[in-house]
Amino acid sequence: MMAAITRKAIHTALAPAAIGPYSQAVVADRTMYISGQLGLDVASGQLVEGGVQAQTKQALVNMGEILKAAGCNYTNVVKTTVLLADINDFNNVNEIYKTFFTSNFPARAAYQVAALPRGGLVEIEAVAVLGPLAES
Repeated sequence: MMAAITRKAIHTALAPAAIGPYSQAVVADRTMYISGQLGLDVASGQLVEGGVQAQTKQALVNMGEILKAAGCNYTNVVKTTVLLADINDFNNVNEIYKTFFTSNFPARAAYQVAALPRGGLVEIEAVAVLGPLAES
């Protein structure tokens, strides 16, 4: 019989609460799956003003709080998925994205989608690994 893998939901009040039947993140063994983050202001629950770059920054700040709640930071992220309301915003998103992920970049996919929750312009989800990392 295989040993059970630990599964734990991650929650922090410093990131927007889930707006449906899902967790902000789930850790299975040493892998964390972070739900898609919008550019929502935690206090107001509304999208931040200032367009796609402001929403990208807030989405990544929110992701950072979830990472912190699990004892991680952006260097633990190994994969992101960027969902865009308009693929033409890709370069604007990259300008902000590269200020959070500065080296040993995670793998990434980016898509234009028909619509995002709350009328958001960008949503970013991630997969991270817990514990110390050694680059090779």
